[in-house]
Amino acid sequence: MIVLFTDFGLNGPYTGQMKAVLAREAPGLPVIDLFSDAPVFDPQLSAYLLAAYAVEFPAGSVFVCVVDPGVGTERRPLVVEADGRWFVGPDNGLFELLRRRAGVVRAQAVRVWTIDWRPARLSASFHGRDLFAPVAAKVARGEGIPGTPVDSAAIARPDWPDDLARIVYVDVYGNAMTGIRASSLADGAVLRVGGTTVRRGRTFADVPAGQALWYENSSGLAEIAVNRGRADRDLGLSVGTPVDVL
Repeated sequence: MIVLFTDFGLNGPYTGQMKAVLAREAPGLPVIDLFSDAPVFDPQLSAYLLAAYAVEFPAGSVFVCVVDPGVGTERRPLVVEADGRWFVGPDNGLFELLRRRAGVVRAQAVRVWTIDWRPARLSASFHGRDLFAPVAAKVARGEGIPGTPVDSAAIARPDWPDDLARIVYVDVYGNAMTGIRASSLADGAVLRVGGTTVRRGRTFADVPAGQALWYENSSGLAEIAVNRGRADRDLGLSVGTPVDVL
């Protein structure tokens, strides 16, 4: 399957244009919309979100990842293989956590290529449609990588933490995901966010209606919620808000 991870949103033509290219270049392959609202213009926040959710997909899945504020510049276009999954997108740190965590499950090395292939038409502002989607289709069809291998260390962001103590996503319910893996926190860990101290629970019903808690969400991230409320509104949270671990 081909999986879309972008900050495009669903309004406007961009997601549809990319899916049209994939339908043309890889007919018959399912295209899954994972995120169309990844943190806008922010590859770092998006990297922690992508790493948490990509592990739900089987080996062989091909991800088209476009959070690319540097589109049209000299930043490199990449293909990355990590834990048997394929990722196509820009060299801006978006794949750092995938690269760093690869091998934990499958003991498989990371491989990286810079994309050499260019289409006849390459817009300076829409590499998702013109470059990344066609390359992802080539990979999904098993045609090989149209690029040059590079050392995975060449794309590393060693200054980025293993877990990011910030809000990386707010869902439709107002629940606020952090970039922290719940497994990295002690059972009794307390989070302080937006001026509020939040203790751990297992389910929303562990606290009274209107009260906040943090819990391990279904993809392993520490997430902050308000039972029958909205953490974003009630606690004043948004994407990028810092989180303190007490």
